[in-house]
Amino acid sequence: MEENKTVAAEETVEKATPKADAKAEKKKIKSLEVEVSRLQKQLEEKQEECDSLNDRYARMMAEYDNFRKRSAKEKEGVYADAYSDCIANLLPILDNLERASGSDNMEAVRKGLEMTVKAFDDAMEKMGIKEIECKTFDPNLHNAVMHIEDEQYGEGEIVEVFQKGYIKGDKVIRYAMVQVAN
Repeated sequence: MEENKTVAAEETVEKATPKADAKAEKKKIKSLEVEVSRLQKQLEEKQEECDSLNDRYARMMAEYDNFRKRSAKEKEGVYADAYSDCIANLLPILDNLERASGSDNMEAVRKGLEMTVKAFDDAMEKMGIKEIECKTFDPNLHNAVMHIEDEQYGEGEIVEVFQKGYIKGDKVIRYAMVQVAN
């Protein structure tokens, strides 16, 4: 009899197991569906975040491109303005040369040349260009093309200036060509 009870219990368990399995299966499916739903929501959030970052990146690149173009245009404009200002400062010199060349009177020509030199000096001053001082030799400012041995002059003293030099701020525009005593 005990055997019958065991067999009957086993049959009951076998009959109950498919129902329990079905319930467990449904529970498992439901939890997986919830998990999939949660992951889809996370994916959508991350996709929105990615789209937002891509949009920001595209805007930043467009802004950088505009900045680069604007900077190049401004740089070109600054160069053109500086060039125009320089020419405007030199035009009075040309005017004086034209006046001097139209005269047969040597005194008028001399006076015209003096005015031209004065106008040139004024133009250089307006542009911030100064003549290099030529007293003692400085290899950063002077180009020594000749040397002389003379007791009358000190070491490194400039004896003669063959060509004036010019400087703007710290930049040498043209080195002074000089003769130096050793």
